[in-house]
Amino acid sequence: MHVLILGGTTEARRLAEMLHDRPAVRVTSSLAGRVAAPRLPPGEVRVGGFGGAGGLARWLREHQVDAVIDATHPFADTMSFHAAEAAADAHVPLLALRRPGWAPVDGDDWHPVDTLAGAADTARALGRRVFLTTGRMGVAAFAHITDAWFLLRSVDAPEPPYPPHMEVLLDRGPFSLDGEREVLRRYAVDVLVTKDSGGAATAPKLTAAREAGVPVVVVRRPPVPDGVPLAATPEEAAVWATNGATALPPSRPRSRVSPPAAGSPAPTSP
Repeated sequence: MHVLILGGTTEARRLAEMLHDRPAVRVTSSLAGRVAAPRLPPGEVRVGGFGGAGGLARWLREHQVDAVIDATHPFADTMSFHAAEAAADAHVPLLALRRPGWAPVDGDDWHPVDTLAGAADTARALGRRVFLTTGRMGVAAFAHITDAWFLLRSVDAPEPPYPPHMEVLLDRGPFSLDGEREVLRRYAVDVLVTKDSGGAATAPKLTAAREAGVPVVVVRRPPVPDGVPLAATPEEAAVWATNGATALPPSRPRSRVSPPAAGSPAPTSP
């Protein structure tokens, strides 16, 4: 059985490791190529785009793919819609693997928004020393803010446009709670901006912000395309794949989908 895993997330790599150990399964992982030195999963790996939904559908047919697992970043919504359209066209089962989102607890000062533009406006109203953890691909949304200082943390350096007063901290998770406390203290951060990426690797910053009384601007994640079944863990996705992509978790019926509306946020790096 040939399984295509879309994405270079922690969950995607874990799933590739699990399936690679099973002799009846051939695994191909597809990485977007936005990170200069990605952590490669076991099995076959391809890097780069497919040329839209049509190109992905052709690839699925040409390589005789039996199942697709969309394990992209929760904010890579364009790729997720392309995957849903391509899987429907090629008549290949599709599963979305999404880590659960974060939820506030007592003491959190969260300010949910729907877009990076909204995050920029809200952060500007809340503070002047902004810790940006939304990835380098989204920094342009903050480029117009000239009266605040930004600390951007990302795996690779960003390209312009970006805010005129900004320092870049090149780092890759997972991050420790003590480390996040030190970042907030050292840079005198008074507002944190993050996407609701979920997962444990980058969650300590939320605890550190709560302890320090720092408000957090949280960009809500986009929805999974209608009709695509969901798995919350690599283990669930592995069960689905090794059962012939038929043991689906509870979900809505499969249906054809439309791409995101114009102006939707672009896909981002994990």
